[in-house]
Amino acid sequence: MDKTEQHINDILEILQGQPDPINSADIADMLKDEGDEISDRTVRHYLKRMDREGLTSNSGRRGRLITPAGRARVENHVVLDKTGFLSARIDQMTYAMTFDLDTCAGTVVVNTTLVTRTEFAQCLDNIERVFKYGYAMGTLAALMAPGETCGQSTVPPDHVGLVTVCSVTLNGVLLKHGIPTHARFGGILELIDGKPRGFSHIIQYDGTTVDPLEVFIRSGMTNYIGAITTGTGAIGASFREIPADSRPKALALGRKLEQVGLGGIFEIARRSRPLHGIPVSTGRAGMIVIGGLNPASIFEESGIRVRASALSGIMPYNRLQHYSQLRKALAAIR
Repeated sequence: MDKTEQHINDILEILQGQPDPINSADIADMLKDEGDEISDRTVRHYLKRMDREGLTSNSGRRGRLITPAGRARVENHVVLDKTGFLSARIDQMTYAMTFDLDTCAGTVVVNTTLVTRTEFAQCLDNIERVFKYGYAMGTLAALMAPGETCGQSTVPPDHVGLVTVCSVTLNGVLLKHGIPTHARFGGILELIDGKPRGFSHIIQYDGTTVDPLEVFIRSGMTNYIGAITTGTGAIGASFREIPADSRPKALALGRKLEQVGLGGIFEIARRSRPLHGIPVSTGRAGMIVIGGLNPASIFEESGIRVRASALSGIMPYNRLQHYSQLRKALAAIR
């Protein structure tokens, strides 16, 4: 984006926050406050162009107002500016968690799903089956009561918050043991008789501002009920790459993580070999990881709209319980 286009976007953002028309002199002052030295005359030049393009409307001496077309441009610019945001957040959360596999102490990255207490009870049997058949990230979860908060998610009245382990926790554990992980995409993994057939849909982490599994779950593209009843369905998973030489160590760490309820590695391919049709970089090994938000799919597949948030925050490992304790935790919430 050249400097002119950037200045136009900056002016539109200022206008978007103003309920009344604003003149070029005030706009120039606001730009200066943000460290952008543009003269009043230059701002007037930009505004005339913006009038011609339908981004602003001229209210005479009172100044300019932003038009619907101008607002649309601002929104598009914000989306483009945030492209790759999710990839950056994955890295941020990877470094933020403190879980130590040897001591089983510290924090892990979690997802949060807000749902009414009644609807949670209706779906609990199938949610337990998702964990039982290994289609969740490990075997641990937590239930938050109304008023409790995790990251930016606060449980409203008459609701509960289902907390599940986010698969980014695996990135953090591997990194602490010297294995860097590159998260490539999230997708829908097709299953036939419980065995993976391949990815039917994918969204790359570098090109999205929202978690792919949130999109797929919200869009009704999963089939967990099929997976837990007949073995044929569609589940959420992610594709990652690790250095090929670290494969034996990663597999060993995966087994240890399973023992402490944090297992989620579905499969790791051998050096530079495609994994279910997905090619990998030279010297790397492809890895499929179960999606941590997967239990929330049961609500959507049952016709219940929920607020499911991936990477919602950090939670102490000792706050989590085996999924079989969810029923008892629900009974304790009044």
